[in-house]
Amino acid sequence: MYFSYFRGRQYELLALKELAQKKLIGNLVIPVVEPIKMSSTFDSTIKAFSDVGLPLALIFNPAVGVFAGVDFSKSFQSIPKNIIHSIIAQDNMDDVILSLGEIGVRKEELLVVLNNYDFLDTYKTAFANDKPQYTLFPDERAIRRAVGMGKVIFDDKFKKQDKNADYAKNDDEFFSEEHLFFAEEGNVGFGDYSIIGNHYDESGFAPQAVAIHIVYFAEDKSLRIHHFVSDSNIGIEDVAGKFYEAVLKLSQWYKTQGDPKQKTFALSTLLDYADRGYYPGLPTIKKLSIMHHLELMSKYLDGGI
Repeated sequence: MYFSYFRGRQYELLALKELAQKKLIGNLVIPVVEPIKMSSTFDSTIKAFSDVGLPLALIFNPAVGVFAGVDFSKSFQSIPKNIIHSIIAQDNMDDVILSLGEIGVRKEELLVVLNNYDFLDTYKTAFANDKPQYTLFPDERAIRRAVGMGKVIFDDKFKKQDKNADYAKNDDEFFSEEHLFFAEEGNVGFGDYSIIGNHYDESGFAPQAVAIHIVYFAEDKSLRIHHFVSDSNIGIEDVAGKFYEAVLKLSQWYKTQGDPKQKTFALSTLLDYADRGYYPGLPTIKKLSIMHHLELMSKYLDGGI
């Protein structure tokens, strides 16, 4: 199984919603959403997954955003059966476990994000008798030893740069090979932060360069990522022109190196934008890159690649 972690930004939710509505992912891809704020898009994303019965993990004690440190386990009148109740191992974990227990959620049903060694003892005490369904943890020996069943190896695979233009310095690089070895290492799944990365920043800014991040399977089945970066990277003017420079590189790359088996809905959409010279806006570019990644992983896990 593949677990992809998101902070519930608008474009992330829209990506997940569209993947569910178009049935582009299957049950072996489980998005994990840490809500940063309530919105109609958040609600409609949950509904989209519920409508098609796809699993969606929801963090009930977020660490960032307006809900940081808040237990909102009782904020919903009803929670669809496809929702996996999830918590972060942090200061309020025990309280949230109790709150979830009061609404009938058993420890064995939980997904736990254990990405901080300082909360390892808290985790071991909380789950001494009843192990969670899944535990997402970094590849650290001490944590691995403490986790029983439901191991999910979980790391940030995206090498985030300070500026979009910097991605051009190494435009094709290794991303991950966890999908090749997770099972033989005793894990039930693997996870990452997709093409967004773990860094959380609420502020936005107008970029001087446009970068499109596309993951793909190499011949050895390792997962690589190609960064298609604009050339006119001085000033913030003409973002549409910068996008066309980047997406044209994507189009040329696909014509020479593309694998039809890896052509997803989102990739097809980007290639169509290149053909038409259409600029969809920066959030849509990020949305499509996420959609491509998750659909590609679903194809792989379902045996289509």
